Amino acid sequence: MDNQLRSLVMLCTAVLLVSCNNGTKTEKSNSTSIPAEDLKPVVSHVMTKEEQTRLTPDAILEDFIAGNKRFQSGVTTVRDHSKQARKSAPGQFPKAVVLSCVDSRVPVEDVFDQGLGDIFVGRVAGNFVNEDLLGSIEFACKVSGAKLVLVMGHQHCGAIKGAIDDVKLGNITAMLSKIKPAVAMSQDFNGEKTSKNDKFVKHVSENNVLYAMDQIRKKSPILKEMEDKGQIKIVGVFYNLTDGTLEFLK
Repeated sequence: MDNQLRSLVMLCTAVLLVSCNNGTKTEKSNSTSIPAEDLKPVVSHVMTKEEQTRLTPDAILEDFIAGNKRFQSGVTTVRDHSKQARKSAPGQFPKAVVLSCVDSRVPVEDVFDQGLGDIFVGRVAGNFVNEDLLGSIEFACKVSGAKLVLVMGHQHCGAIKGAIDDVKLGNITAMLSKIKPAVAMSQDFNGEKTSKNDKFVKHVSENNVLYAMDQIRKKSPILKEMEDKGQIKIVGVFYNLTDGTLEFLK
């Protein structure tokens, strides 16, 4: 009887050891280790007044260009927006103000890989300038300290196409009239001057950006003076929806 009991104990012990070893192997095989170099720090910092003061318009533009390259590659900054929102609540010290189209395919902060508190964004279909947007840009620069004014048009803009086609529909009619000067500027285009010609639409979009920049300088003595003193930089850019690239305009 003792021999039988001893054999039974040995058998149970062997089964238990095998079971434990299999469990350990299963755990190891199911675990996923991420290389340290692939772990990206989560950014929760927001721009301070001191940091904003030290920045130059050219440095901000370089930062935007670098951010856009990150956006194109898909390797953007990981941010804790909840913490940034709380930290920026008492005050904001933006780097720049961007005048952009209302188009949902143009996520301005993402395009330049910027976080909460970094930029003001003024959006209207066709990214044109009016009194309200001029006042907004003046507030961003003169009051809040932004040092870069970026006017951004984009590929396949519906507002540009509507202005080319002379669309008449409710308040859209008056809105598109703000873009008509760019259509008039584009009559030197050598080719089909219709909204079906992507090259012509791009040509009008670029002229619309240049016209908006001209209006900012002509209609805002505040911004013109700041630019003349080198306190701000006014830049135009065309954004390609298909690949996320930028084309700077002069």
